[in-house]
Amino acid sequence: MLKMLSTQLTGLFLKINEKEEMALEDGARLLAQAPAGEGKIYIKGFGEMEGVVREALKGAEPMVHAKALEQADALAHTDRAIVFSRFSDSPEAVSLGLELTEKGIPFVSVSAAESETGKGLADLADVHIDTHVIRPILPAEDGTRVVFPSLITALYIYHALKFTIDEILLENE
Repeated sequence: MLKMLSTQLTGLFLKINEKEEMALEDGARLLAQAPAGEGKIYIKGFGEMEGVVREALKGAEPMVHAKALEQADALAHTDRAIVFSRFSDSPEAVSLGLELTEKGIPFVSVSAAESETGKGLADLADVHIDTHVIRPILPAEDGTRVVFPSLITALYIYHALKFTIDEILLENE
């Protein structure tokens, strides 16, 4: 079972690397605009995605220019935001996306792009990065599926963004 899990996770990471490469670059460039100027990068995670916020703020290598996003109305035009949710049609995340859009704050969203209405985070964000996790990845003995690695893929995406942002800022020094 562990070998199958490793294979599936590796496959997900490769899929993200292949299909989201341009979005990762674009997202990092957008987010790097904040610390390159006078702004901050505000991070919000919904549900289990709060783990990404904890990693960004309190992890072994925190994102230096990041703050937790508590209220969208506290952001300035120089700030940027990144919103993590399991699915792009999460009502709380869509509500925040609408607030950010109305306030004119550019933002990146990270979620599985699943929106029947066309009003999901993927449609609202300046850059959307798809986790590609829409269902559990391993078959169980009873025919169901188990292991829904949304946080694992979000952390992978976060680290890819952070690494790229750091590179961009270093180049511009």
